Amino acid sequence: MGLKIGITGGIGSGKSYVAKVFKALGVPFYDADKEAKELMNTNPAIKNALIREFGKEVYDIEGRLNRAYLASQVFRDQEQLDKLNAIVHPIVIQHGEDWSASQIFPYTLKEAALLFESGSYKKLDYTILVTAPLDVRVARVIQRDKVTKQAVLDRVNKQLSDEEKQKLADFTIVNDELTPLLPQILPLHKQFLEGRKP
Repeated sequence: MGLKIGITGGIGSGKSYVAKVFKALGVPFYDADKEAKELMNTNPAIKNALIREFGKEVYDIEGRLNRAYLASQVFRDQEQLDKLNAIVHPIVIQHGEDWSASQIFPYTLKEAALLFESGSYKKLDYTILVTAPLDVRVARVIQRDKVTKQAVLDRVNKQLSDEEKQKLADFTIVNDELTPLLPQILPLHKQFLEGRKP
C-alpha cells in the first residue's frame, strides 16, 4: 500500500486549488468534505444516528439531508456540532481508509477541512498545510461565497489557527498569490512517488 498524504488549510487558503494540482499529476484524490456530504445522504448508520439525535426533520420526504435544518441545529451550539461530528467523522474516516487501500499508486491524497480537528491525520503518513495571509483568505471567500468580511472572520475563528495546525503538519505550502506553487509541489510529489519523506 502506498503512502497516505493529507492536505488541509483554513477557509480561503486555496487548499482545493493545490489539491487539484496534485490531482493533475495523476495522484488518486479523496475529497473528504464532498464524500461526507454524500455519505450523509446514503449511509444508513449516519442517517439513523442523525434522525435519533436531531429528529426526523433532518431528512426530507425523498430521504435527502435537510442541510438548512441541520445547520440551524448546530449553528452556534458547540455541543450539537460535536454530536454531529461524532456521528459523521468516524464513518468518513473509515470510508477514506477503505478507498485508499483500493488505490494502486505510490501515494494517495486526502483533502479535508478538519483534518486535524477530526483526528483523521493520525491515520496518515504525512500532512500538508496550505497557508495564505488572512487578508488574502478573507478576500477569496468574500469573492467566492458573496458574504461579508465579518461572516468570513466568524468562520475563520471556528477553525484551528494556522499556528496550531503548523505544529501538527509535516509540510507547508504557501499559497499567497506571490510565491510560485509548482516549485513547492513538485519536490513533494517526487519524494512521495519514491515512498520517502522529502
